[in-house]
Amino acid sequence: MPPSNHPMQHPHRVMLHNEIHARPPEALAAPLAIAHIVMLADAAGREASRTHVAALLRDHHMALPDAQTTHLRMDFGAFRIRWELHTEFVSWTFMVPTPAEAFGEREPASAIDAVPHEWLAALPGQCLCSLNLWVLPTHQFGSGSLVKHVLHEDTLVASTVADGHGELYTDFAIHADGFSRMVLLAGGMTPRRLGRLVQRLLEIETYRMAALLGLPAAREAATVLAFAERELAALADAIRTANRDAEPALLDRLTRLAGQVESQYAATHSRFSASSAYFELLDRRIQDIAESRLAGMQTIREFMDRRLTPARSTCEWATRRQDALSQRVSRMSNLLRTRVEIEQQQSSQALLATMNQRQDLQLKLQSTVEGLSVAAITYYIVGLVSYLAKGAQKLGWPLSPETTAAVAIPLVALGVWWSLRRMHHRMFRAH
Repeated sequence: MPPSNHPMQHPHRVMLHNEIHARPPEALAAPLAIAHIVMLADAAGREASRTHVAALLRDHHMALPDAQTTHLRMDFGAFRIRWELHTEFVSWTFMVPTPAEAFGEREPASAIDAVPHEWLAALPGQCLCSLNLWVLPTHQFGSGSLVKHVLHEDTLVASTVADGHGELYTDFAIHADGFSRMVLLAGGMTPRRLGRLVQRLLEIETYRMAALLGLPAAREAATVLAFAERELAALADAIRTANRDAEPALLDRLTRLAGQVESQYAATHSRFSASSAYFELLDRRIQDIAESRLAGMQTIREFMDRRLTPARSTCEWATRRQDALSQRVSRMSNLLRTRVEIEQQQSSQALLATMNQRQDLQLKLQSTVEGLSVAAITYYIVGLVSYLAKGAQKLGWPLSPETTAAVAIPLVALGVWWSLRRMHHRMFRAH
């Protein structure tokens, strides 16, 4: 606990501070045999690997790792182990001191031979990478027997590393035992520097294989993208010549295609992003070993640039192709929707125009009816006035019934018309 006079600490401060010390290289001394195995595993597989390393520690009566442990180094006497838990894989590194004389006239022993076979065969996950690395003192070893007994001479790649303090030989081939091979001739390097160099070499092989995981996904995506591009081209041509009745079906096809493209993009985007990150890590690790050319030999950098560039370009091109196709589908969808919306607006305008015409007709009919109504009401009222005039004439009314009716007609018609207008005004004000 920090003293009470210190400010409140961030809950992740210690973890973040110690991150720079995560997976530190250990001091190494030649001669040494190293076996490096990378197991691809999901979340359950990574937890199973923690249980698996705990079982080995338990068999040797050693302290078990806790649930937060992500890397572990232990010495079992016959061999040393380095266990590291990563996001997608688990790496197991076994190290055994090996006398340089073992490289004389026969194939050298692997560090894996010292590991319990049944326990090793039960490693959780799928093996992505397995590498035998032998670290030998330069003054006790020559490259002639190296090529003859350890590596394939026709695919040999070699360079000086660590600014000329070491020589690295490999053939990037999987041998009969299922392992690829590297030999490092270490000159005047301190144990710490040798440990850092060995860690970089193991990471080069690990990140090379992890980066290439995107290649099968890119090849599979290419088939899906080719079909989607042909379908989009056909849809574009159909949209150009389609009539209004065909547009709903085209919009449905386009929506289905957009769903297919986005589904495939979601399924592969994380894989391509991870491959890009691994390729960048690979570039940095190759730069870190500070290699230079051995006479007549191809360097690791040259080999990687020449052999990995096509795979790297394939993954990058698949990513760009997915992005471009997704944008094209989106533009086509927007274009078709805009066209449908414009046609709907035009239909709505035509409907409104028709409604306006009908309303005008109704108003004209209503005016006609109102005129007829005025005439009819006037007729009946004037008839009543005529009857009243006949009766009133006997009582002394001076005008004849016909004259009285003639005089009443304009007055009655005007009164009826004014009454109807007033009734209309009241109705409009009410609404």
